Amino acid sequence: MHREAEVGYTAGMLAERTGGRVLQGAPDGLRIRHLLTDSRKLVHPEESVFFALGSGPRSGHAFVEELYRRGVRCFVVSEPPDTASMPDAGVIRVGDTLQALQDLAAAHRATFGYPVIGITGSNGKTVVKEWLHHLLSPDLRIVRSPKSYNSQLGVPLSVWQMGPDDDLAIFEAGISLPGEMDRLERVIRPDIGIFTNLLDAHDEGFGDRMAKAREKYRLFRRCRHLVYCADHPEVARAVGEARLSGPGPHPDGLAWGVAPDALLRIRDRRSLSGATQVDADYGGRSLSLTIPFTDAASVENAMHAWMLMLHMSIPQEPIRERMRDLSSLAMRMALRDGINGCVLVDDSYSADLSSLRLALDFLVRQRRAAGMTVILSDILQSGRLPGELYREVALELGRRGVGRLIGIGPALAAEAAAFEGVVPDCRFHAGTDDFLEQFHPMQFRGEAILLKGARRFGFERIAARLEAGVHQTVLEIDLSAIAQNLSAHRRLLSPGVRVMAMVKAFSYGAGAFEIASLLQFHRVDWLVVAYADEGAGLRRAGIRMPILVMSPEPDAFRTITDHDLQPEVYSLEGAAAFARHLASEGLQDYPVHVKLDTGMHRLGFQPEEVDGLARLLAEGAGLHVVSVFSHLSAAEDPEHDAFTRLQADRFEAACRRLREALGYGFLRHLANTAGIRRHPELQYDMVRLGIGLYGIHPAAASGVGLRPALRLTTTVAQVRQVPAGETVGYGRQARLDRDTRIAICRIGYADGFPRSLGNGVGRVWIGGRPAPVIGHVCMDMTLVDVTGMEDVAPGSRVVVFGAEAPIADMARRAGTIPYELLTGISSRVRRVYVEE
Repeated sequence: MHREAEVGYTAGMLAERTGGRVLQGAPDGLRIRHLLTDSRKLVHPEESVFFALGSGPRSGHAFVEELYRRGVRCFVVSEPPDTASMPDAGVIRVGDTLQALQDLAAAHRATFGYPVIGITGSNGKTVVKEWLHHLLSPDLRIVRSPKSYNSQLGVPLSVWQMGPDDDLAIFEAGISLPGEMDRLERVIRPDIGIFTNLLDAHDEGFGDRMAKAREKYRLFRRCRHLVYCADHPEVARAVGEARLSGPGPHPDGLAWGVAPDALLRIRDRRSLSGATQVDADYGGRSLSLTIPFTDAASVENAMHAWMLMLHMSIPQEPIRERMRDLSSLAMRMALRDGINGCVLVDDSYSADLSSLRLALDFLVRQRRAAGMTVILSDILQSGRLPGELYREVALELGRRGVGRLIGIGPALAAEAAAFEGVVPDCRFHAGTDDFLEQFHPMQFRGEAILLKGARRFGFERIAARLEAGVHQTVLEIDLSAIAQNLSAHRRLLSPGVRVMAMVKAFSYGAGAFEIASLLQFHRVDWLVVAYADEGAGLRRAGIRMPILVMSPEPDAFRTITDHDLQPEVYSLEGAAAFARHLASEGLQDYPVHVKLDTGMHRLGFQPEEVDGLARLLAEGAGLHVVSVFSHLSAAEDPEHDAFTRLQADRFEAACRRLREALGYGFLRHLANTAGIRRHPELQYDMVRLGIGLYGIHPAAASGVGLRPALRLTTTVAQVRQVPAGETVGYGRQARLDRDTRIAICRIGYADGFPRSLGNGVGRVWIGGRPAPVIGHVCMDMTLVDVTGMEDVAPGSRVVVFGAEAPIADMARRAGTIPYELLTGISSRVRRVYVEE
């Protein structure tokens, strides 16, 4: 991850600000402007310092020499490298590289005197930050956290962006454990704070809700002003306790709400045609504001922004005008299927140099055979001279190998010369209308396309032309959440334990290549598919990591060897058949994985068959055993822990016999998602991670700190009022006992919404409220009761499952398990991939 610093730092300055010791001096003239913490994201080697985070075999220290070969000449480490092999590199040793990174960012922040806004809370941090950027950018040049960079690593990378041409900074801070906020507060050192709310996210990391409130409040202990909702009891209590804790200074409270002591006191709030009108009193004045949302979360986020803008003395009329233009921002990059075999990366809600770099890094991971195209609008209000700005944009595109640029806007067109000789194919349009008038779908074939535009350019119209498919039922897959869930499980592993990730069955319905590409990027050790065709498809899409095939049919042996796949062997007949195939192809020492049956009684060698397998392998059958594994039957259930232990004993005994017979070692793996947490002693050499990647855990394996990664939504097609006494749906199964308002939703059992959820068993969520199913679920439609929900209208978004509606609840109501629901989602349901 790299971020531009406006002032170049020498290696000596880095050592001074990080408290490190120089092991080897850097070349004269080296100036550091970019921070790098991930070797996969190197763009500016000659101006980057690499912080080798962590320790052990998975740490950044393993990539120091590789980065040196790629041109990096400055390193901050806690484990000294072989400096003799890096004669002209500057090497600074510190005790803790993450702490050193935070120290550097804190020193960088201290060099700027303009106001800094710090935002924390359980939800809404990113939305409030982005809305404030939209509302304040007409008056101020703003630097802000990219996406939701609010962690111990994300915050210093965000703060590093601060430069002398900015007027205001807005940074998020997120924590999950006590003690973390003090470190972030020291880096951000906010002048103004916003405490969004306090919900149940990360509750498990704190003693109780008030303990979490007090911990989050520590971000504001040196603020001058604090925006918060006086109606949130824990937030208000944390603020009050801080003021009573001793002499100040304490921040001035900029409270809003219905509470009588709120500075911005709400008198009335009502929904009006898809919007919310709020009447309030502030400073002796009666004010009103129309917020273009009706859901409680969006209204709350807008109220925080209103309170801050009033405090900043922005006149009410500009506030009203800008607030009316506020839209529900897509805070994350969305990856969608495009026309003509393209893939579309939609990051079109904003255009600035910082987020462009992030989007380009993501685009490179989606690279297709036909190359990469970037559709970019003018970058507005950057505070930089156009020539300088667009030369740097050209440099970023060129370094990543972008083959085509389509520039939209007068500023880009005026600076066309900056891209000559850097991007091979450049085309410029005066505006979005001009581009759409000349648009032809056959201009785009088989490529990866990034759509990056400031909101005023209306790039959603371009996205509509480039996106394949129009079905409004969408499975949204949060790639950031999957990466976080992978990290959460890795933290539970003993040192050196590897990870095998399950991508069979279309990655549980989430999409094969996209998930596999993400896991390859995050250096998972193995992927697992069920059938050879799945593995071959991943190979054709560019996945190069080891892939295990769990059900290798004899007809697929050639596919396996042609695509460098590794089969599971689970019977003597199957092993012998594959050995014959290898002999016919002249292949030796081909990697295979041995499946043992230790009690599941599905596939695998029985204990009495292990000796026969050992003889076959020892006779030179052409098979080389890479791993031996088995499957736990009930790792998630404490009632069956004795049986789990029996399975482990059987497994270990069989492994010993095989190792003695083979004369060489192999990897052992037994633990699945539930076993990783509940049975850490069974991690052995590798674990198999499946549904836990998606934030779904077996009931007895909770507490890992997972984020739901999947969200199934649809829309309302029609709303109708049906009088009491009428029947509804097929078979007239639902007879209404009252006048009922019904919403017809665009999802049915052909999409994967089970028919068993009909007749009041299931429910969906609209505007944060449950709507029970009426009558039978149809093939393509489902009817739900929205009586009393007057704001529901055609086009309203319907949540089938997601963070606010757990899939486990839906599975329980349907009498099944989440696995079946996920793998049953139809291929006609659009998959949209998002990344923060």
